[in-house]
Amino acid sequence: MTGTPTARSKVLCLGRTYCDIIFTGLHEMPTLGRERFADNVTIAAGGGAYITAAHLASLGRPAALLTRLGSDPLSQSLNPELEASGIDLSFVERSPDAGPQPTVALVRHGERAFVSRRAGGSRPATLDQALSAPDVAHLHIAEFATLKDSPEVIALARRFGLTISLDPSWDDELIRRGSDFFEICAGIDLLLPNVEEGKALTGESADEAILGSLRKRFPLVVLKRGEHGAVASYGSTSVSAEALRVNVVDTTGAGDAFNAGFLHSWLSTSDLERSLAAGIEAGGLSVQSAGGVPPRIFL
Repeated sequence: MTGTPTARSKVLCLGRTYCDIIFTGLHEMPTLGRERFADNVTIAAGGGAYITAAHLASLGRPAALLTRLGSDPLSQSLNPELEASGIDLSFVERSPDAGPQPTVALVRHGERAFVSRRAGGSRPATLDQALSAPDVAHLHIAEFATLKDSPEVIALARRFGLTISLDPSWDDELIRRGSDFFEICAGIDLLLPNVEEGKALTGESADEAILGSLRKRFPLVVLKRGEHGAVASYGSTSVSAEALRVNVVDTTGAGDAFNAGFLHSWLSTSDLERSLAAGIEAGGLSVQSAGGVPPRIFL
C-alpha cells in the first residue's frame, strides 16, 4: 500500500450512517429506574464512514460516502449537515428500510457509552458503481459488521485496483478471538483497531504483543491507544506517537477522525511517522467538541 497517483485520489468510505444524539455534562450515568439530566445535547450525523469522510474532506482529500439512509424524518434531518460536509454524496442510497438509525451517546468525563439501532441491510445498491468510479483510489471500511454483510467487497475493490483499510469498530458479537474475522478480512492492506479491539481479536494484553500478532495477518497495522497515542507497524518499521494535550469534551468519533488524518497522509507520502502524527492531530481536534466531525461543519 503506497502513495496513489493524483488522478485517482478519492477515498470511498463504506459503512452505516447514524443520527447521533450526544448528551454531555452528565454528572452521573443513568441507572435503571432513575432519571439523569445532562448539561448539553448535540444532534449530528454519525457513524465511522461519515466521520472519516468528513475529516478527509476538511483536510482537502476528496472523499465519498457509500452508505444507505432512510427516508424517515430522523434520517432526513441529517441532510443539511451532510450537504455542508464537502463529501461526495453521489453514492448514498435512500431506502425506507434503512432508517431510522439513532445512536444515543452518554458522555461523562470525556468517555462515553452508546446505544444504537441498526436498520435494514448495510450493502448499498450503489456499491459496484462506487468501486468502479475512475477517481477512487482507496476503500475505507468503517466497521467489520458491514464487511461481514458483504465480504465480496474486498475482491471487488481489488478488481478495480483499490487499496483497502478497515476499522474493526467494536461489536460484542463479531470482534472476538476465534471468530471468522481474519478469514473475512484476507486482502485488507491496513487495519486500524483500538486497543480494546486488538485485545479481543488476539487474546494478547500488551500493546506490543497485539501489534505483533496482527502484523502476521496485515501488511500495515495502526493500533490506536486513546490518551496514550498510537503505534504503527509496516514492514520492518515501527513508530509510536503520544497523544496531544488538549481539552477533552467528547471522544465520540475520535478514532474515525484519526483514521482520516492517517489515511490522508499515508496515501500521499507513505511516510509512517508523518502519517501517525497526522492521525494524532486529527483525533486531537475531534475530541475538543461534541460529535465526531470537524467543528466547521456546524458553523
